[in-house]
Amino acid sequence: MAGEKAKPHDSAGHRARLRQRLFKDGTDRLADYEIIEYLLFAANSRGDTKPLAKALLDRFGSLAGVLDAPPPALIAVPGMGEVSAAALRIVGVAAREMKIREAMGQPVLSSWHTLLDYLHMDMAHLTVERVRVLYLNAQNCLIKDHLVGNGSVDEAAIHPREVIRSALDIGATALILVHNHPSGVPEPSRADIQITRRIAEAGRLLGVTVHDHVIIGRDGHVSLRAKGLV
Repeated sequence: MAGEKAKPHDSAGHRARLRQRLFKDGTDRLADYEIIEYLLFAANSRGDTKPLAKALLDRFGSLAGVLDAPPPALIAVPGMGEVSAAALRIVGVAAREMKIREAMGQPVLSSWHTLLDYLHMDMAHLTVERVRVLYLNAQNCLIKDHLVGNGSVDEAAIHPREVIRSALDIGATALILVHNHPSGVPEPSRADIQITRRIAEAGRLLGVTVHDHVIIGRDGHVSLRAKGLV
């Protein structure tokens, strides 16, 4: 009817209904936007967070994309602030910590899928290349996850001698190189292959084995060893 005012959003009732659904042991699954809504409740105690949740999904493409988005990108979305960004960010941080702690101290071969889950969660949605080295002991257990830095995989970003020296310093006997492709396509480039072979060559001289170089993309990963390139 003309001139009739829109009914105010029943935020308290809506939140209570979401909370009850959350407690139903997964029998009533929440939609992605509802999960984001609930996380945003911590930063917005009364307002309707559904439009913002849907805007975030539109911006970042998926629930994983939202939870893995860098804080500046989250804050750039209208309606977001530092508190809201932190409420979303902590979920991704907690999930990554759980995965890496599950993998630490376990033989890599027996925890390979857990390790890949962790790497994909941490790197697949990045907008810049990130390089890391996973150092292993004589039992092939992960003893250190070293973030080398952001940038292309070449000798300007990752130095073969430093990688091997770090392995010797912590008593590692093997390592796995990991980096992501922001394009989403994890196929190795010529530079990826060349730097892997240089590090492997440096390692052979000092008894440090390069087991693999894994490239992470949004839709999966590629192992250089599986391709016969290591």
